[in-house]
Amino acid sequence: MNVIHRGRLPLWLKMAFTLWILFWAPAVAVKVGIQNYLWLCNLANFLLLVGLWAESRLIVSMQWLATALVGTLWGLDAGIAWISGWHPIGGTEYMFDADTPRGVRLLSLYHLILPLVAGAGVVRLGYAPRAFVWQAALTWLAVPAAFLLTDPWRNVNWVHGPFGTPQDLLDPIVYLIGLMLVWPVLLYLPVHLATQWASRR
Repeated sequence: MNVIHRGRLPLWLKMAFTLWILFWAPAVAVKVGIQNYLWLCNLANFLLLVGLWAESRLIVSMQWLATALVGTLWGLDAGIAWISGWHPIGGTEYMFDADTPRGVRLLSLYHLILPLVAGAGVVRLGYAPRAFVWQAALTWLAVPAAFLLTDPWRNVNWVHGPFGTPQDLLDPIVYLIGLMLVWPVLLYLPVHLATQWASRR
């Protein structure tokens, strides 16, 4: 099956997202360091840019899986915390931490934008079912890479503990393997199944 479909994405979307990356990527490097690029949600920015310009159904579908549920849960947690001060899920506490630079918090709002951009791409290009396997494989590369190549205090991709909190209940390698298995099942599979169901209707 050909995963490239030409001429289906508007030029304005490609240009707008390119301008975003040209602003976001150096800002992240300056504010928090390039190690943070290994966050799967940050990798999604770069991959989605490639997918939009290539009009790759596979790459755009992969980033739809990577951002749809993650972005929704991120927005839900941040929204409820903004209204009530309570984090029902966790992971967005830094958005309300005065010690976190305001610029970093503003940059993090992309979690709300990526699902919209990737979703628009899937609507225009269609969904590639193989995206689940490919995104899972990318996760199995990014998670151990974050464990080996980033500072532990950053807890990139939660490789040292869930929701930004270090864990000491499990051996670090056992926890890492569990994280690699659970991430695709909990965060990608529901989106994959729902998108396939919607595509058939």
